Amino acid sequence: MLTKKTLLTHVSLVATAGLLMACGGGNTHTTETPASAPAPAQVKQSAVTTVAAGNFSGRSDHITTGEVRLEKTTSGYQLNFAGDFSLDGAPDPIVAVGNNETYDPANKIGALENKTGAQVYALPASFSPADFSEVYVWCEKFNVPLGVAPLTTG
Repeated sequence: MLTKKTLLTHVSLVATAGLLMACGGGNTHTTETPASAPAPAQVKQSAVTTVAAGNFSGRSDHITTGEVRLEKTTSGYQLNFAGDFSLDGAPDPIVAVGNNETYDPANKIGALENKTGAQVYALPASFSPADFSEVYVWCEKFNVPLGVAPLTTG
């Protein structure tokens, strides 16, 4: 028969053993093997070269800002809008390339994906950087520029 004193002694011993185990004590025969750090993941990155870059400025009473880069990748050319890109808003905005301050609807790349932030637009296989000197954000509904980024090399 357990007495109150015996029961308290057993509870005290169990609690002490639990504390020792939780604090790493009580087991002197444990051998720790150092955990080896996993090898860094090998991420295959395609080569990207910036061919030209520019900064947007607003047009037609719109605020358009941010950097755009014309890049050559292993799969062709692309326009890379930086994370600082911003358009204050407009209906039906598209992305296009132009030359010598002239917009040509035939050079439409596609609809603007987002009014802010980083975004990438693949250019057609026939794209030749020498034929274009600026990037447009254009409003098709009203046929006006919302922003233009002159491209410079180097």
